[in-house]
Amino acid sequence: MGIDISGVSGAAIATAVSAEKTRRWQEENREAIDSSNDYVRRNGLPLAKYRLF
Repeated sequence: MGIDISGVSGAAIATAVSAEKTRRWQEENREAIDSSNDYVRRNGLPLAKYRLF
């Protein structure tokens, strides 16, 4: 079939590692993310009046 098993498996591993790094970062920073989102919900975006769109 002409499938490069090594290339496909390497790409799949890289994707899985990237997803796990993202998940861990989000978990480690959940408190800061939630705090920031809460601030924006209560007060809006800090520089919203300067947005051109």
